[in-house]
Amino acid sequence: MSKKSDYEDELEALQIELVKTQAWAIEQGLKVLIVFEGRDSAGKDGAIKRITEYASPRQTRVVALPKPTERETGQWYFQRYVPHLPSAGEIVIFNRSWYNRGGVEPVMGFCTPEQQDQFLKDAPRFERMLSDSGIVIIKLWLDITKDEQAKRLEARVEDPLKTFKVSSLDAEAQTRWDAYSQARDRMLAETHSSHAHWTVIATDDKKTARLNIIRHILRTLGRPEAKVAKPDKDVVFGADKNMDRLAR
Repeated sequence: MSKKSDYEDELEALQIELVKTQAWAIEQGLKVLIVFEGRDSAGKDGAIKRITEYASPRQTRVVALPKPTERETGQWYFQRYVPHLPSAGEIVIFNRSWYNRGGVEPVMGFCTPEQQDQFLKDAPRFERMLSDSGIVIIKLWLDITKDEQAKRLEARVEDPLKTFKVSSLDAEAQTRWDAYSQARDRMLAETHSSHAHWTVIATDDKKTARLNIIRHILRTLGRPEAKVAKPDKDVVFGADKNMDRLAR
């Protein structure tokens, strides 16, 4: 059996467990929030696609907000995200989130240092309120090495089917690599908490990363009947004690 077939077989088995787990979560009235963050080209879109491929369209939402409007920039920072939070029985996936202020915005000069400092104080408190309200928070940081990122960014430009993935900020991902690393390290350190901890996913191998992301989500949700292997500890690890394992 080819390696590709092995991947597809395991992916299908995990997607079946996802369907069963979502049906259970709907019955239980769970409110599930999954936050996808990470380096550009780290594989967020591909992972989200596999998670939602067979999910209930009425109880599943993917939120990818554009840059804030002029009115939104004058609001409480978290305000525009609140209407998208999950209700009972729903799974909401943020493809980037309020953590833009922890990474992209300070690196690109889209917010002031004072705004970044305030965000890093407020985010754990905001997430504590969400957790206390019964929302299950799963925060994922998708990590990638600099060389692999360069290859993927170049492939985007050459592939006409990836036109909508190309961004004016792509070149900055490599040019400002060290600045992004510093912002990432500070963000993970200051917003990792017992009620909303960060899980890091090593994504140089996209397929392995996808499988392990799904395993992690399934085991976190904890459907009693689910039989899911533990994620590979070399691919999935907590941010609190493993900062030295992040790509530099």
